[in-house]
Amino acid sequence: MDLRFLGVFMIFPTLFLAFYITYKFRKQVSEFFHNLAVCLWIIANTTWMLGEFFFNDAFRPYSTVFFVLGLLVIAYYYLFLYKNLKADSAD
Repeated sequence: MDLRFLGVFMIFPTLFLAFYITYKFRKQVSEFFHNLAVCLWIIANTTWMLGEFFFNDAFRPYSTVFFVLGLLVIAYYYLFLYKNLKADSAD
């Protein structure tokens, strides 16, 4: 299927909603970090898609950076914040 136009068109509402949801839940630490990771993964998928559509898959290394950043955000939350938040809620 050669639906490049539709794929590129859908980038904008997808990113808008992802960032809107992240902003809306910015005060809930768990939701914020998970939604931030999702935003980074959507950017990674967008970069990968655009690279495949228009640049002969040359953007794959750049998309990998965003995938890894999303994993680091989740890792940071679970390694450093989750234990502290869980301990604070138990008190």
